[in-house]
Amino acid sequence: MRLGLALGYWGRGPRADHVPLAQEAERLGYGSVWTAESWGSDAFTPLTWIAAHTSTIKLGTAVAQMAARSPTTTAMHALTLDHLSGGRVMLGLGLSGPQVVEGWYGRPFPRSPLTATREYVDVVRQVLRREGPVALDGRFHSHPYRGPDATGIGKALRPVTHPLRADLPVLLGAEGPKNVAQTVRIADGWLPLYWSPERPEVYGEAVAGLPAGFLVAPMAHVRICDDVAEGLLPVKTMLGFYIGGMGHAARNFHADLMARMGYPEEARRVQRLFLEGRREEAVLAVPDAFADEISLVGPRERVAERLESWRGGPVTDLLALSPDRHTLRVLAELNA
Repeated sequence: MRLGLALGYWGRGPRADHVPLAQEAERLGYGSVWTAESWGSDAFTPLTWIAAHTSTIKLGTAVAQMAARSPTTTAMHALTLDHLSGGRVMLGLGLSGPQVVEGWYGRPFPRSPLTATREYVDVVRQVLRREGPVALDGRFHSHPYRGPDATGIGKALRPVTHPLRADLPVLLGAEGPKNVAQTVRIADGWLPLYWSPERPEVYGEAVAGLPAGFLVAPMAHVRICDDVAEGLLPVKTMLGFYIGGMGHAARNFHADLMARMGYPEEARRVQRLFLEGRREEAVLAVPDAFADEISLVGPRERVAERLESWRGGPVTDLLALSPDRHTLRVLAELNA
């Protein structure tokens, strides 16, 4: 199992420690570093900055929002950075949910998310292969565009710039069993939001029959500390926000996933408290047991023991959410 460093997205402003952390991860032998985006900073610009200050570590987006860019634009970002970094890019994509897609990106959430995702990946692959003009008679991503307001003179085009790698890895963030099953069919890897070594079945049968070379790269908060309860607080804070605030009360994929993982009543309680404006109560309502099983927190010996269960499943890359250099070093030693 390889290690990666997950940096997430910015809060109020840039994080001054992201480049030093990426450099430390590279020095420690981590295989990859990952950036993200929500409705603030983008994923590609910080990754480009990190690329300029590192030399070997792979550069991943976990995830770049599909609603933020047309698939050809995303492919342009990826192929450009891949050239500049010497072939280090791993393109992680995610669809997000209706609240973000329509509220922030000003786009309609697709009525058929699986079809929209499949078409998006198809177009990205066509750009990267550069075998001919990009052409797709799609429901959501037609190339050329043929909608009712089209001029009718659009032309299928082949990218001018030759991509460095036709097989640049494409990974997808997926939560529901049908989405995960499609991810296994059309992508090179999967980015689970919450991964519990104890509950792989919640993602469906596809997880049990992964093709050779397929990447499974979950993110997990990692912290070496004496007090487990205190170390889980950042995990619970993240969960409170995702379960409560990253989706509508009637349609929240993250809350649905927590429910499938064995905590249906707790998920709805967290969501209700958050939406009522009782955010601190929502965080405290997140069960320690759930926060613990999707993270690696505690003294060195405890983390070492629990790390074995992560190695025993389909996970190929553990993406550590940790701004602590000591934790990154200990994790590298335990995984050696």
